[in-house]
Amino acid sequence: MKMPCLALAFGLFLQCAQSGQTPLPAAAALPAAGKVKGLTLVAPPEPFPADPIPAVKNTGANWIAVVPYAFTRLGQPSVRYDEHGWQWWGERPVGVRETVRLAHASGVRVMLKPQVYIPGAWTGSLDFSNPEEWSRWEDDYTRYILRMALLADSTGVDLFCIGTEFRTALAKRPAFWSGLIAQVRRVYRGKLVYSANWDDWEQVPFWPALDFIGLSGYFPLTQGTTPDVADLKAAWQPICRRLRAFSREHDRPVLFTEFGYLSVDGCGWRNWELEKTVERLPVNQQAQANCLEALFSTLQGESWWAGGFLWKWFPNMRGHEGYPERDYTPQGKAGEAVLRKWYGS
Repeated sequence: MKMPCLALAFGLFLQCAQSGQTPLPAAAALPAAGKVKGLTLVAPPEPFPADPIPAVKNTGANWIAVVPYAFTRLGQPSVRYDEHGWQWWGERPVGVRETVRLAHASGVRVMLKPQVYIPGAWTGSLDFSNPEEWSRWEDDYTRYILRMALLADSTGVDLFCIGTEFRTALAKRPAFWSGLIAQVRRVYRGKLVYSANWDDWEQVPFWPALDFIGLSGYFPLTQGTTPDVADLKAAWQPICRRLRAFSREHDRPVLFTEFGYLSVDGCGWRNWELEKTVERLPVNQQAQANCLEALFSTLQGESWWAGGFLWKWFPNMRGHEGYPERDYTPQGKAGEAVLRKWYGS
């Protein structure tokens, strides 16, 4: 462990203690039975105008994911997280604490999922040309993650995600990630997960050090304007066989740290490509609903599948990019009825 990170962790712990924010007891163990029926709550730019958790619970959801973003620019070995400045309220510690408080008060569990956003790029392609730049980025990322891990511990968060879809960084710098997990374990007493991409979870080297095999479940299934549920379920079968075998091999349940579908034509295929022109695509609520129905009817009965967090849910409909009718949220769409059916059962 690098000494600056130890000093940061100890300093932040003292800040919590001196301010009266004494860390809560360790998060309770997750139940052996029952599914994570989760929604990814989009952090709003301003404080909640009304408690968003009743609407969450009305779907049958029993978990939320809270995502306080940090930012990296391509070619710049830094991670920026400004909790006192331009960061949205829901991403700052004050917003995270309030979100966790409201969730726990209503019996909803929380995964804290600090995530790096790279404008115009994907975290999986993050790369640097020399070890010095990698070390600078890793130092920043460690400070960010330890800050979030301490926040998670002090608020009694039930599950903590150490990173999301860092394909190249994992392949080139595996020792960093193993060391980071050890550091997080020293300051956070709950369960840990990592969020792999849908096509590289078999290459992650540190699953034995975590509590779940976590991945973004955006598997491309079938093409077509409005994919048929039967065709979608058939496409899931070979994926399920691989996931089931991998779960047994590593003795860990599989958790979809993200899953979801845009409500547009063709959303049974590569949604990340559809995102590029989503504001111009035809709205198709039935396509989204069919994709959700196929996912739940295929996976919900599988003992190795721990459940997952639907991407995404706007609290009080705040924080959307301007096209919620096409976005991943099922709010007010045919997909919400599917969600209520499976989450309420």
